[in-house]
Amino acid sequence: MILPFNPIRLTSKLGQNDIVMETNRLANQADGAVWVQCGGTVVLVTACTQKLEVEKGFFPLVVDYKEMSYAAGRIPGGYFRREVGRPSEREVLVCRLIDRPCRPLFPEAFRDEVQIIVTVLSAEPDIDPDVLAITGASAALHVSKIPFSGPLAGGRVGYVDGNFVINPSAEVARERSSLNLVFAATREAVVMVEAGCKFVGEDLINDALEWGHKQIMPLLDMQEELRGKMGSPKIAVAQIVEDTALAARIEELATAELSAALIVPEKMARKDARKAVKVKTLEVILAERAEEEGVKAKAAAYFEKLEKKIMRARIAGEGKRNDGRDTTSVRPLGIEIGVLPRTHGSALFARGETKALCVATLGSTGDEQRIETLLGETSKRWMLHYNFPPFCVGEVKMLRGPSRREIGHGTLAERALTPVLPAAEDFPFTMRVVSEVMESNGSSSMATVCGASLALMDAGVPVTGAVAGVAMGLIEENGSYHILTDILGDEDKLGDMDFKVAGTVEGVTALQMDIKIAGIPSEVMRRALAQAREARLHILKYMNQILDAPRPELSPYAPQLEIVMITPEKIREVIGPGGKNIKAITAATGAAIDIEDSGKVSIFAPSVEALEKAKEMVLFHDQKAEVGKNYRGQVVKIIDCGAVVQLQPGLDGLVHVSQLAMERVENVSDVLTLGQELEVKVIEVEGSGRVRLSRKAVLMEEAGETVDLAQFAKTPSRRPGGGFRDRDGRGDRGRRRD
Repeated sequence: MILPFNPIRLTSKLGQNDIVMETNRLANQADGAVWVQCGGTVVLVTACTQKLEVEKGFFPLVVDYKEMSYAAGRIPGGYFRREVGRPSEREVLVCRLIDRPCRPLFPEAFRDEVQIIVTVLSAEPDIDPDVLAITGASAALHVSKIPFSGPLAGGRVGYVDGNFVINPSAEVARERSSLNLVFAATREAVVMVEAGCKFVGEDLINDALEWGHKQIMPLLDMQEELRGKMGSPKIAVAQIVEDTALAARIEELATAELSAALIVPEKMARKDARKAVKVKTLEVILAERAEEEGVKAKAAAYFEKLEKKIMRARIAGEGKRNDGRDTTSVRPLGIEIGVLPRTHGSALFARGETKALCVATLGSTGDEQRIETLLGETSKRWMLHYNFPPFCVGEVKMLRGPSRREIGHGTLAERALTPVLPAAEDFPFTMRVVSEVMESNGSSSMATVCGASLALMDAGVPVTGAVAGVAMGLIEENGSYHILTDILGDEDKLGDMDFKVAGTVEGVTALQMDIKIAGIPSEVMRRALAQAREARLHILKYMNQILDAPRPELSPYAPQLEIVMITPEKIREVIGPGGKNIKAITAATGAAIDIEDSGKVSIFAPSVEALEKAKEMVLFHDQKAEVGKNYRGQVVKIIDCGAVVQLQPGLDGLVHVSQLAMERVENVSDVLTLGQELEVKVIEVEGSGRVRLSRKAVLMEEAGETVDLAQFAKTPSRRPGGGFRDRDGRGDRGRRRD
């Protein structure tokens, strides 16, 4: 008997593409499993939950995204030939795209473990699976028993030739669109944005979000229909029972002292003052309710709520923040250039108590990062790495590899600077910036953007302009929205939005938005973008006062670059058998040599001296004779019709017997011997590259006679029948003579 699969399958149109959602065929033992397909790209998303024996005190959500090589018809590289080890940066970034919009939509009281796994089963090169994965995660949660306040859907908006495009192809998004905006939205509002832009205006971004939100409504309708056909009853989540007496008692005990503690200007002093109030308050509560189980945890939670209430009420009522600023002010800036003496470029950028040390390094094309993707191996010449060590927030923590947060922040800053970088044809260096966060009190990723921009300019990278970034926040109280410029860490934690915007004077180059509330009105988004622009221009003004253009020259410690052209036919000789010659050049000079099929040779050397030596060694294999120039050469071979003379190492020419002397010469050996040095003139370089020489022309010049090269070029270069002949009479027709 053959069992039927009986899948539930829905199809809807989104832009030019059909979107397919299917359930009840694969992974049926998961709490929720949905197949999402667009063209030849297929993702399977599963969602599972299980109770924990001991509550962790937070919601343990895990998102994993895996791109399988077989999806693109490839076998993985490496020793094991399978997808093993830690996720790639690309996979980490897509995990974050899924986690950030989904996490706020779980009930506050829900503490069971949840895991979302996205597997790319099939990949069409032009259809990116990332936005399908966002929608699929929502669909899997929506049809499952897991409590989730969805659905939501993901989409990508491009801007091509004055028109918005929903989910453009990868090629269009990468090459032709000035906007690559990924977003997630519920039916009510946009809840997550991630974008790279090519100097677009703030109004265009807002229009793109409004337009894109309308386009994805069919995806939300499909999820509702899918749940109606196959949805499981949701797990009942017990409502949090408020202990109003405990909350009131904490408010009575702590309000005055906590209000004073929260306006201490310095972060660490404010943290200590807040902690002292908390310890004092909890001591009183524990003494009063010594017999009550779990009272300490409940009291700590109410203390956090009181802190949030005080901070937000002050902003809403007085327009004042913890550090005394109003809602639109940027913290004081500190900028120092060339901090590190031996690096290629460095900058220290501080905004308030957030400080990033950014270091730029230049390398050769051989330093490009090689990346294995579903589409094959690619290379990356521009990298920005963000490090957030525990000391920057006064903590003790084991040092591991880069966290998902570090990868995400580094990629955001990298995306912000990409549009101002020079093209590889104009600046063929590999570029890397490392941001070491030295101190953090909010917006360290945007401090990284500013510091990295300055470090590149300090290194002499010819960027088209400076880039600055700022993080915006939001407080929503009683239907009133208060936008905060340059948020502190506390305002990120206790506020309703983290909206990072980076760009130049011309426009926005990158942005990232996460919100914790159901959504914000379009006019509030426009206000936030406008306020962010004012802050960005303010920061750029101070950055330009310190360094308003890239250094005119590279650091003396940076690789020295020179580009030379050689004859394409000589490439093989420069490389040598098995790479022998190129390896010898690298070993002798420390230079990196990049050779293109056109004959373009890029030489990256550690010093000027090494560059000159490497250049000389490369050109040794591509010597060219100059017509009309005299050379002092050595006879290396005597043949029947003349002599072969070595002009330079790797460059030979033929002196025909008729060009050996002013009088007639019967036998070459009568006037020349092997190894003899003589002066000759180049009279012609034939199309094949063969060099014709004349000893007779030199003698005529010495005698004061005029030499007509055109007349000399008419003389025969070989005897009738073609091919040189050695003295023993053996022919060498077809053998190379150069």
